[in-house]
Amino acid sequence: MITLERQSILNSEINAAQTPAALSAALSRVTHEFGFRCFMLIRMPEEEETLLSSIMITTNLPKLYLHEFDRRKFLQKWLLAPTLLESAQPICWMVDKSYADHGITFEPEVVDLQRRHHLTTHMAIQTHSHCGRTYRMRMSGDRPRLSQVELNEAGMLLLHAFATLGRIKRASRQPVGSHLSGRELEVVRWTSQGKTSSEIGRILSLSDHTVNAYLTNAIRKLDCVNRTQLVAKALRLRLIA
Repeated sequence: MITLERQSILNSEINAAQTPAALSAALSRVTHEFGFRCFMLIRMPEEEETLLSSIMITTNLPKLYLHEFDRRKFLQKWLLAPTLLESAQPICWMVDKSYADHGITFEPEVVDLQRRHHLTTHMAIQTHSHCGRTYRMRMSGDRPRLSQVELNEAGMLLLHAFATLGRIKRASRQPVGSHLSGRELEVVRWTSQGKTSSEIGRILSLSDHTVNAYLTNAIRKLDCVNRTQLVAKALRLRLIA
């Protein structure tokens, strides 16, 4: 059970964060205090998107988990029923329980991956940026299901963290959601050096389609119209050198 004193401490740590790294550290503390292992903040994907890494804003998920998740294209199999996703309230579920009444089924392959990484209990809350884009904050681990009190407390803390991230991004004049994933940064960096999609694909062992998908995501996140503007803006924001 999270005490009022501990809740106050966690809120203070989130509020004190002045950088994305400091906020991630605060979220790691929240995750630990609620008995979870990992946290993530994602932008809800477009229909054509297939990679979790392309919609990830921040996380401490194991790299091996993310790599296998994307390699096996699990993103569309991983999302919950729309009726739950549209809820403004925090939700909690366990992959070992049945939620057929809600129209939810868990793909066995995804469940197996989550079990291997001890991520069988999840809580999430959906929120929106000032521009109307939808995001989901989530904590995962292998603890028992949260009580309603814990779920409410966790939801309030995650919403506070999202608002804090917005403040940090506005302070740096970089909108929430413009954060590029590691792969996107790699692709943009090679593009800035004059490499074509085919050349980047060979360097990173990716298909041309995947490289182009990363570039498309980066162009959208940085609100650009083409690759030239993308590279220029990434340099100006010091996302690449």
